[in-house]
Amino acid sequence: MTIHMEDMLNSIMESFDRIDHIKAADIPNIDLYMDQVTTLMEGKLKNTTRHPEEDKILTKTMINNYTKNNLLPPPQKKKYSREHVMILIFIYYYKGIMSISDIQTILQPITERYFKKTDGMTLEDIYEEVFSLEKDQVEALKKDVMDKFTRAEKTFEDAGNAQEDQSFLRFFAFICMLSFDVYVKKLLIEKLLDGYTQTLPEHAGKGKKSAPPKTQEKEED
Repeated sequence: MTIHMEDMLNSIMESFDRIDHIKAADIPNIDLYMDQVTTLMEGKLKNTTRHPEEDKILTKTMINNYTKNNLLPPPQKKKYSREHVMILIFIYYYKGIMSISDIQTILQPITERYFKKTDGMTLEDIYEEVFSLEKDQVEALKKDVMDKFTRAEKTFEDAGNAQEDQSFLRFFAFICMLSFDVYVKKLLIEKLLDGYTQTLPEHAGKGKKSAPPKTQEKEED
C-alpha cells in the first residue's frame, strides 16, 4: 500500500491550527474536589491525546503520586485551587518527555516561590506568559515540519521502480528526522536541568545529584 504522505501532512498541519491551551480565565475561580479537577482536565485536554475515546488525561492515582513526589502542593481540606490546576497542566505537558525527578527539578522552584503568592509576580502571571509564546512556537513548528517533509520527499531517489518501497522509505526518513529532533531536544532539556541542579547551594562541592525515586504512574484508579 502506497503511503500518501501529502494527505497525512495536510492533516497534521490542520491539527496544528487546532492546538490551544487552557487559558487561566477558563479555570474556575473556586476550589475544586479531585473529581472536579479530573473532569475539568478531561474536558479541556481530551483532544490532545492520541486516542481521545480511551486515553486518560488525569486520574486520582496520578494526582496523589504528584503530591507524594512534591510536584504538586497538597490540597487544602481535600480541595484544589486554580493554582493547583495550573501546576497539573504543566505536569501534563512535561510528563511525556521528562522523568518525575526532572519535573520536580523545574517545578519545585516555581511552587516554592509563587504558589499562593498574591503580590508581585504570581503563578497565574507565569502561566499566562509561558503560554503566550505558544502561537509563535506553533508557526515555527509548522515550518520546521514542512521543511523536514520536503527533505524526506527528496530521499531514496534510487530506490528502484517499486513506488511502494520508495513511498515507505521516504515515510521512514520523515519519521527518523522528526524522532531525531525530539531526541536532541530531550537531551538538551536533561543537560540544562543537570546543569541547573549543580548550581544549587545544597549541591555545591558535591557529586552529581542523586535523583529521588521515580514513581511509576498508574493509568487507572
